[in-house]
Amino acid sequence: MKRALTTVLAVSALLAAGCGGGGSSNTATGDANGRGPIAFATLKDGTGTVPKLVETWNAAHPDETVRIVDLPEGADGQRQQLIQQAQTQSDSYDVITIDLPWTAEFAARRWVTELPKDQFDVDGYFAAPVKGSEYRDKLYAIPHFTGAGMLYYRKDLLDKAGVAVPKTWAELKEACAKVLALPEAAGASCYAGQFDKYEGLAINFAEAVGSAGGEVTDQAGNPKLNTPEAKAGLDLLVNSFHDGTIPAEAITYKEEEGRRAFQQGKLIFHRNWAYIYALMNASDGSSQVPGKFGVTVLPGVNGPGVSMLGGNNLAVSAFSKKQATARDFIKYLTSAETQRTHAKGSAYPMTRPVIYQDPELQAQYPYLQVLEQAINTARPRPELVRYGDASSVIQEQVYAALSGQTSTEQALATMQQKLTEIAQGT
Repeated sequence: MKRALTTVLAVSALLAAGCGGGGSSNTATGDANGRGPIAFATLKDGTGTVPKLVETWNAAHPDETVRIVDLPEGADGQRQQLIQQAQTQSDSYDVITIDLPWTAEFAARRWVTELPKDQFDVDGYFAAPVKGSEYRDKLYAIPHFTGAGMLYYRKDLLDKAGVAVPKTWAELKEACAKVLALPEAAGASCYAGQFDKYEGLAINFAEAVGSAGGEVTDQAGNPKLNTPEAKAGLDLLVNSFHDGTIPAEAITYKEEEGRRAFQQGKLIFHRNWAYIYALMNASDGSSQVPGKFGVTVLPGVNGPGVSMLGGNNLAVSAFSKKQATARDFIKYLTSAETQRTHAKGSAYPMTRPVIYQDPELQAQYPYLQVLEQAINTARPRPELVRYGDASSVIQEQVYAALSGQTSTEQALATMQQKLTEIAQGT
């Protein structure tokens, strides 16, 4: 789940990609009407919920059974394995799980098939995940899991200090000044997100820019990093490291490092995903903060901020010989009934708003209403065929600025130039 801004290639690059540009000359060889047993390449489910859902499908479809294939644990390994299968035009996988920002790449290179919108209840999903499942206004995947960053805070300490839950960065810093003066907060720091040099840093940067009123790219695909808002977003992070709002060790934090720091009482505020809620609320002695924290939306400069959209999509391999069964299985796995069952068995955020209104689930997951609000205002990451390249540029430059190796002005100028080249296919 830890996984965890929208742009389009120039016309010439799109034409090249549509014809197999970027190192692939694939022509789909699958069977759009084929049926039979299929393979489902997906993330390993430690809760055992997905295998149970597959067993239910298999019992009802003895001639079209589903076999689960576990993808590697890390996103990079998952992407590499799926690309290897696609580049060899292998029909080993029928339904595949892809990260939200991979949709454009897989669609442009014709590694996944277009899905007929009239066969899928797209109006029943959150709008942002559906938008992130499209490429050039056509549907190529169905949202399976979604997610948005939230702000975890030490409710017990805020209450003791007599401060309200912050809605802005200024209020967050003011709250920290009061809370950290308490004896109970000795040794703690104010705030941390994910700042190591990986995809999480690109997400945290985009959220900072968005929460300052800017955007990494506009809807036409043009980088917008030469704006006062972009500078304000990056300055916010850089200055927070300099003044100690963010502790120096947070430069090494991914999701788990930050989660452990908050869980051990070392942070007052922490940006992370929904999956950590149950871990931090554990009563088995592994957490020092069960029952002591709350959750709210991310802060912004002038009000509530915005999160980048997380999540995974389900798509049909263009090389599958059993695409009709694959489409039906996706419909089953993402139906409201199946999502409700799935949510009761795991903490993965579902993609249908109706699930968030279920009283039983609201009692099971008290943060659901906050998460729904965050998802409704979340922004998708760039729909780039070369998204990996763009993310790497952002990670390199933002990390250099946070660690004092370059100025915010130079980091933003370099990102603007390189993202423009990526968007133009150069």
